[in-house]
Amino acid sequence: MRRFSLRLVLAALPFTAVLAGAPSHAQEPELMPQPEQPGIEQIVIDGPAEETTIDSLLADLKRERQAHQAQRIANQITARWNESGSATVDLLMEWAKKATEEKRHAAALDFLDQAIVLRPDAVGAWNQRATLHFIMGNYQKSVADIEKVLELEPRHFGALAGFAAILADRGAEEASLAAWERYLEIYPADRQAQEFVITLSEKLAGTRT
Repeated sequence: MRRFSLRLVLAALPFTAVLAGAPSHAQEPELMPQPEQPGIEQIVIDGPAEETTIDSLLADLKRERQAHQAQRIANQITARWNESGSATVDLLMEWAKKATEEKRHAAALDFLDQAIVLRPDAVGAWNQRATLHFIMGNYQKSVADIEKVLELEPRHFGALAGFAAILADRGAEEASLAAWERYLEIYPADRQAQEFVITLSEKLAGTRT
């Protein structure tokens, strides 16, 4: 597997990010019925449901080979990354999303700046701001935010996909291939990413002969 240095590539090229994800809701597990025992009064004590962690979802994503099921898991993971743990920050991110859709980019940027000041570890806010900087043409700032996303969460497949696409667009195809390969280590069922790897591998092999 090829290795690449994000910092070295960022220093050399003007990149940006295309980072997106649609939240979805996981279904609650069904409880197994308890067998009835005649003459004995049953007492059922409801305990707290075991929460599915991002680590366990990522493990599921790595094992899943069906594309549609993997997409469902990926959506759940993205939704978790977009949860800051702060109602105020989540609201600021919602306002920023709405402002971006309305092309009020300066207002959206202000909301995200505030969100990041309040929660510097909010992966979703950094990710959202990276995309906004790209829309606004602030490529170096967008790249800095991508770097922060991957610093906080190296398994952020959305950031890796955006980074890989940008590298390819800038002509850094070796680094792009390495980024896509890293992406597939995390999200192996993504067929489009598989096609990108095949295409880039064949193209690079042709240039070496």
